[in-house]
Parts: sequence; C-alpha cells; structure tokens
Amino acid sequence: MIKQTEISLLDALKLTFQLALQKTQKFFTKHYKDALIFFGLLVALVVFQEASFAGTDGDDFADIYTKLESWSKGTLGKVIALGMFLVGLATGVVQQSIIAVVIGISGALSLYYGPAIINSVVSGIV
Repeated sequence: MIKQTEISLLDALKLTFQLALQKTQKFFTKHYKDALIFFGLLVALVVFQEASFAGTDGDDFADIYTKLESWSKGTLGKVIALGMFLVGLATGVVQQSIIAVVIGISGALSLYYGPAIINSVVSGIV
C-alpha cells in the first residue's frame, strides 16, 4: 500500500516561501554586481539631480546655432544640397535605380528645411 502523507496549509506555505527565498538568493548572488551598479546609479541620480538642471537657459550656443542655420539656408547650404542631388543622380544612373536619387533629394531637403523643422519642434509656445 502507498502511504499518503498529509501536508498542512502552513507547511505548504512554509515550503513555498523557502523555495522562493532560495531562488531569490541564487538570483542575487548571480547578479550581485549588476544590482550594485544599478543601485549606485540610482543613488547618483537622486543625489546629483540638481546638477542636471544647470544651464538650461540655452543662450550659450545661440551664436553657433545662428551661424549653422545661416550656413545651411545660405549659399553654402544650397551648394551642398545641389551636390547631394547630383551625387544621388549620378549614383542612380550608375546603379540604374531611382533610390539613390531619392536619397540625394531627401538629404538636400533635410539640409535646407531641417533647421526650421527642428526650431519649430524644439521651441514650444508656453
């Protein structure tokens, strides 16, 4: 005859808790360094959060932004855009594919209209 043993609910919960504790301990011993790095970064983010708001006025790079925007919309930008288009056209003829021409046109359009799009996306009306 097979002998049946009865396990009480308390014993079943105790066994389940012990198994979960063993698995948790295995996990933490295996990933100890990763957890330590994660909690270190978390503490650093909490401690140094004030430094992340430094220099948010945006006046530091206004001159270079204006210079690059004027270059891309000026004669230099038009020359580079025309160069992109011509290189795309030549590559399209060599490869006998329209995709290179489309890439050249999209690069030229991105160069010319990109700063205006970026400016309108980044600067919101408050």
